[in-house]
Amino acid sequence: MTDWDGLSTDMNFVGLANYQRILVEDRQLLVPLVNSIYYFAGALIQLALATYFAVILNRGLPGSNTFRIILFLPFVLNSVAVSIVFRDFLQIDGGLDALMTLLGLGAYTREWVQDPEIAKWSLVFASVWRYMGFQLLITYGALQAVPQDQYEAARIEGASDWQQFRYITLPTIAPVLGLQIILATVGSLEVFDVPFLITNGANGTKTFVMATLEEAFNYRRVGLASAMAVLLLCFVFLVIILQRMIFEREDRA
Repeated sequence: MTDWDGLSTDMNFVGLANYQRILVEDRQLLVPLVNSIYYFAGALIQLALATYFAVILNRGLPGSNTFRIILFLPFVLNSVAVSIVFRDFLQIDGGLDALMTLLGLGAYTREWVQDPEIAKWSLVFASVWRYMGFQLLITYGALQAVPQDQYEAARIEGASDWQQFRYITLPTIAPVLGLQIILATVGSLEVFDVPFLITNGANGTKTFVMATLEEAFNYRRVGLASAMAVLLLCFVFLVIILQRMIFEREDRA
């Protein structure tokens, strides 16, 4: 509620003027929130893939331990190193273009992070690869609590793999999946490292957190940036409350 520039000792109280500017006068400050939709869509894809692989690994197939390590490894890697690798991988004539040319798909090579139409999805792909291992680990742990005798009884009754998943696995891990959806929603609103390190917000990839830091440290409008951070916090709380209400209603049903 001040117009502080982050350096001087003067802090003039401006009341709700910063919030009025964000919500009414300069709504361009809210535009980066739209990019959260892309990351939320990617988070749902990520959750679906993590659940799929967790179910397969839970069957104890040969080589499942090695495969689990391979899937979880990206999450424990340094985020800066991963982002730099993806930045070079997605450049024009980079690793991805070379791979597609090797597979005979050279005609489909694109400016993966230069084209605004696909740059967002390129960053979403990098984010999915980076964080899928975390959701895989949580889902795999939840699957360990599913009684195996239920699967044996279902197989004896002639249930297919899909029926076993729908009527045994999914109801058991539903609370964990609900928690992961909440984490995915919050994470999509707070994305920073991947777009910052790969594109630095260029070509329409700036997120709300990046816009907040830009206002604070580039333009020295720390009071305005603080108001943006508070609004983001309120929005996260609102999303969590709404999701909890939905999940609790489904549990009662």
